[in-house]
Amino acid sequence: MEQPTPVSAPVQAAYGYCEAVTGAQARNFAYGIRLLPTEKRQAMSALYAFARRVDDIGDGTLTPETKTERLEATRHLLDRVRDGAVAEDDTDPVAVALADTARRFPIPLGGLDELIDGVLMDVRGQEYETWEELRTYCRCVAGAIGRLSLGVFGTQGGHSTARAAEYADTLGLALQLTNILRDLREDAANGRTYLPADDLAKFGCAEGFHSASPPPGSDFPGLIHYEVRRARALFAEGYRLLPLLDRRSGACVAAMAGIYRRLLDRIERDPAAVLRGRVSLPGREKAYVAVRGLSGLDTRAIRAARQNRGGRP
Repeated sequence: MEQPTPVSAPVQAAYGYCEAVTGAQARNFAYGIRLLPTEKRQAMSALYAFARRVDDIGDGTLTPETKTERLEATRHLLDRVRDGAVAEDDTDPVAVALADTARRFPIPLGGLDELIDGVLMDVRGQEYETWEELRTYCRCVAGAIGRLSLGVFGTQGGHSTARAAEYADTLGLALQLTNILRDLREDAANGRTYLPADDLAKFGCAEGFHSASPPPGSDFPGLIHYEVRRARALFAEGYRLLPLLDRRSGACVAAMAGIYRRLLDRIERDPAAVLRGRVSLPGREKAYVAVRGLSGLDTRAIRAARQNRGGRP
């Protein structure tokens, strides 16, 4: 078995910082990546910490002009990583960890540029008329993360990296659409509407979600069930990634996707719950999903993957 390449003390400290950020800020993500070998887990934490920085700028209370400036400064930092200009003793631990990750793994750093582009859409207050428009946004903020993650996971058995990237992208869309449904009320309170205007109008929800009750006269459950079906179709396609990964990488993906699938189940059972507060899973249930992923017991994921490969084992 190939041994991990040793890292210096400053780089190890930088990874430690990124893992702390991940554990504190991304419970669902953290449950998944704990199934990975150390080197891959650290790399995924570095990617998350950079992405968290970008998201925090977009979600903060600064003016749009200042947010734009800071996002472009973050893009400049990414350029330094891309150019190999970040030293091990740099004072920014996220930059140090990301630079080391980029040296170790063939990650497509352009995906982080896409993430910045997506958050800039948020800063501009962009709304989406159709699913195709929302899909473009989701590809930036989530599909790109799927493709970046694939650079860490790699593929096995000579499978096409391009095909795996398509599945990773689609799985990212499924996760992001689930996030959008979960955060419906919170986003509305922040002046953001992500669901397509066409869908909102179809179900009488064009006025938005600003209270714990559905818009008067709307078919709010119909809207949620419509979007849940869309998310499930994306999950089914995205699960085709699993057989292309090694066991532990596949377990990581199955665990993260499984947690979001369970969130989707809860939202489907009680659509109005997303207007009362954030729907979440207890820690013990997340741990259960992670164990099932590692032991190969996530039968729904395996079945979906096989069905989408024409039934092949």
